[in-house]
Amino acid sequence: MLHRAQRRPQFFYTTAPLPCPYLAGRTERKVVTELSGPEGEALHDRLSRAGFRRSHNIAYAPVCPGCQSCIPIRIVVDDFAPGRTHRRVQRANAGVVAQEVPARATAEQFALFQRYQRARHRDGDMAAMGFYDYRAMVEDTPITTMLIEFREAPDRLVGACLTDWLKDGLSAVYSFFEPEHAGRSLGTLAILHLVERARALGLPYVYLGYWVPQSAKMAYKAGFKPSEILTNGAWHPLRDAVPPMTAIVPESVG
Repeated sequence: MLHRAQRRPQFFYTTAPLPCPYLAGRTERKVVTELSGPEGEALHDRLSRAGFRRSHNIAYAPVCPGCQSCIPIRIVVDDFAPGRTHRRVQRANAGVVAQEVPARATAEQFALFQRYQRARHRDGDMAAMGFYDYRAMVEDTPITTMLIEFREAPDRLVGACLTDWLKDGLSAVYSFFEPEHAGRSLGTLAILHLVERARALGLPYVYLGYWVPQSAKMAYKAGFKPSEILTNGAWHPLRDAVPPMTAIVPESVG
């Protein structure tokens, strides 16, 4: 008689309310679950298609009462073509080389991460992270993950993007870059690189996390067209015009 091992039940929890990081005066709550064991990667794939994001070994999605401002968004790789702004960013960074490296924290990365946080998110929780916190963010994962480092001569690190591999795409977990080069739109360059990398791998999507049209620092994601958003449990083409507060230069992907 064939005996099948019983699958461990997956538990989901709701977090306590906290101040919303995107919209002033609002609170956020998340539903979270652990990604662990042999089923962790497959679960992460399924949850990503359902609009979840990953942090460390946790998958989460917003469940804020009375608010649906965080909209999952992904770029349709085969149909994407860089626009005028994107081409300008590529020209401005022609000397930058992208290198895929294992998800291992280094002192060089952490120094850049600190400069970025202090310049862009001085009052945020991540600004107080020490090296071991940063290492946990990069390395504490059961998912196939990589770092993409962006370097310019003479081998200077100017940006990095923590990226997950999915069965149907690449997921930009978090990016950071040299704050003194903010005008070069290195965050945009990272996304453009992910699109080209996904195309070379035959993967149909690049997942960008949540589009928040009312938030200037998150609204930029709708500028990568064509893209799809998750609404009412299904992915649909994003056809609405980008709101006027959209930022051209992304602060980070999340």
